[in-house]
Amino acid sequence: MNLLIEKLNASDKQERLQALKQLVDTSEQKPIRRENDANNHIHTIYSFSPYSPTKAAYSAYNAGLTSAGIMDHDSLSGAEEFKTACKILNIGCTCGVEVRAKFDRGFGKINHPDQPNCIYMAAHGVPSQNLKTFNEYLAYYREKRYLRDQKMCELITQKYGKFGLELDFYKDVYPLSCANEGGSVTERHLLFALAVKLKKMFGATNKLVEFLGNDLGLALSDKIKNYLTDQTNPHFLYDLLGVLKADTKFFYIDADQEMPLAEDFVKFAKQMGAIPAYAYLGDVGDSVTGDKKSAKFEDDFLDQLIIELKKIGFSAIAYMPTRNTPAQLERIMKLCRENDLFEISGEDINSSRQQFACTALAKPEFSHLINSTWALIGHESISSKKGVEYGMFSKETVSKMPSLQQRIEYFASIGRKTVR
Repeated sequence: MNLLIEKLNASDKQERLQALKQLVDTSEQKPIRRENDANNHIHTIYSFSPYSPTKAAYSAYNAGLTSAGIMDHDSLSGAEEFKTACKILNIGCTCGVEVRAKFDRGFGKINHPDQPNCIYMAAHGVPSQNLKTFNEYLAYYREKRYLRDQKMCELITQKYGKFGLELDFYKDVYPLSCANEGGSVTERHLLFALAVKLKKMFGATNKLVEFLGNDLGLALSDKIKNYLTDQTNPHFLYDLLGVLKADTKFFYIDADQEMPLAEDFVKFAKQMGAIPAYAYLGDVGDSVTGDKKSAKFEDDFLDQLIIELKKIGFSAIAYMPTRNTPAQLERIMKLCRENDLFEISGEDINSSRQQFACTALAKPEFSHLINSTWALIGHESISSKKGVEYGMFSKETVSKMPSLQQRIEYFASIGRKTVR
């Protein structure tokens, strides 16, 4: 069984799916189902993640989830495999894509830690018949991103070259991605490549900790020091990446050509039958998850931001119950209700140390997010089978069911019927 689980991350897609079929056929026990849980924001190897689409679906299933959602950066190349894997596992499935988009409304820094006047946003629930067309649209932005990646590798080399650390985009970074299969290459790939070099240079030793602190000037907690000196740590490279991610200013180049205008992306996503959603981040004080520095984001102007988002056609807000404080969550949920915005939940999975299960969703105040997940699945299912004019936010559907809550209930019933 362990061998089959390893094959879920094989280099060949068909081998991965075949291993999953064998695993399902030979497993005597099924995981305990978590009916009050969902995750619509799982990254795969087609952006940055330790999980192939097949392994991601299996990991969600193994955690007890009854549905799962893929969400890669600038790519839908893993969507078909993910759909097939979810079908094998008999769990609900939804596919989307996350992008950075230009959004200059005078707010400055919004939900992007490194760059002002742009936003992270998503297109959720892309119908099957439009995956190829949507992915072809994204190819232009992936190519522009690769050019910027190369320049950032040069800046990393300029700073770390004196230590014998050099990054060549096509030699060191590109092979760590699925770019040759239509995947994206993110800043995390660059830092992961740097982490690989540091591991070869120092291993999991005190010398590495000393180098990071003394030579690179990075702050390390005692917990992180223990992680980085533990030679049995299976998450070593991801923990090291997390440390390196604390210092990105020296190499980060503002994205430009690789970002569509937010209004253009919203329009295109709707044409494809997808649901455009803003990804709420919120100010970070003492980070709930411990992986973000204290920083100000959109909370001071959130009301006005939502007005601007609605002006260009956003239909939803996505947020993560474990990422924010109770006060922040109460506020964003209230604003969604007041502005008739669909609420989507998902925990950003891109590291082997993260858990697929989100225990917070079992709380009564988040129960509506489970129904929303099944509505999202229902939207994608009916739009794939009958056409985008049957989707949850199409003019035809809204004219028949003006109430968002009525539509959620209707599409949730469709979504739940997609699993046996």
